[in-house]
Amino acid sequence: MNFQNIFKLNMLFIFVVILLTIIGIFSLYSAADGSYYPWAIRHAIRFCILFLLMVLIALTDLKKIFKYTYLFFFLSLLLLFSVELIGTFGKGAERWIWIFGVSIQPSELIKITLILSLSKFYHSIKFAHIGHISKLFIPFFIIAPPFLLVFFQPDLGTSLSILLLGIIIMFISGIRIWKFFLGIFISLISIPFLWNYIKPYQQNRILSFLNPESDPLGQGYQLIQSKIALGSGGLTGKGFLEGTQSYLEYLPEKQTDFIFTLIGEEFGFLGTIFIISLYSILILICFYTSMKSYHIFGRILSLGVASNLFLYILLNMSMTIGLMPIVGIPLPLLSYGGSAMLSIMITFGLLLNVDINYRIIKMK
Repeated sequence: MNFQNIFKLNMLFIFVVILLTIIGIFSLYSAADGSYYPWAIRHAIRFCILFLLMVLIALTDLKKIFKYTYLFFFLSLLLLFSVELIGTFGKGAERWIWIFGVSIQPSELIKITLILSLSKFYHSIKFAHIGHISKLFIPFFIIAPPFLLVFFQPDLGTSLSILLLGIIIMFISGIRIWKFFLGIFISLISIPFLWNYIKPYQQNRILSFLNPESDPLGQGYQLIQSKIALGSGGLTGKGFLEGTQSYLEYLPEKQTDFIFTLIGEEFGFLGTIFIISLYSILILICFYTSMKSYHIFGRILSLGVASNLFLYILLNMSMTIGLMPIVGIPLPLLSYGGSAMLSIMITFGLLLNVDINYRIIKMK
């Protein structure tokens, strides 16, 4: 660990991360009706701790991370499998395990090692051989086990994000696009089969997404209230602490899944565009880091971090405005939740590490 590299950290990236977190703290303050308890203060404490972790990861020897990548993936997969044995229930799914008195969601952590493992695999093979059928087996065995484990927990939203993340990384690594169309076709014809394996409450979520007005006081309630809150915000919003939908408790899960809706109601269209702009800056920095990296591992890793962040944002915002079913995906740095913040801050640390060590030519 080289502490001299601390001066090489991308300060613009760090500034945007801190700014988004501050916005998240004040949004959680608003969600608690003008109180720092219970969400805002915990969110701030978690960020301070995880910010230090992010910096430490950024200063760690990148070659050591590269060396033990597959070990990290195996350990995270064991952690995910342990959910089946000692997991605790939450909102219909066995998602959490307790380690030293702290609850952790392994399905969030597996995304980190998935990015690392695929980055290392595609770094180690020649570009001309990437599309060969024999080179698809290892990525399949990296993506399929965590996807299936999370799908059958059941956690439809996170399993979908894991699958999409793996597919995106394969695509940016050079896999031919026709193979993805084949995969999409197979996925579409398998929907009737998979439908029987998802829980009734998940089926109801999908049906309510297609027609939320069919059950306005039940499964369609969240989506209808989210649309009302966003629409009532108008151009500039109702003002901080003035969101009637959230204050009158019409907006459920406003501290987690629907934090974006709360911001839209209080700060309007301009406020949501500002949030999207900040996320866009982070994603653009990821792309810039990828382009300047001398090694394939860093290039794919940076794009993997960008893809992971983009999926969080896309899935969360899409479900709040009714473009997809409500699947319980948090909004990074804004939503309340420890595991998602832990996962995203670790990936940010890896990105900053690549940004510092982009000149490395050989990875062993």
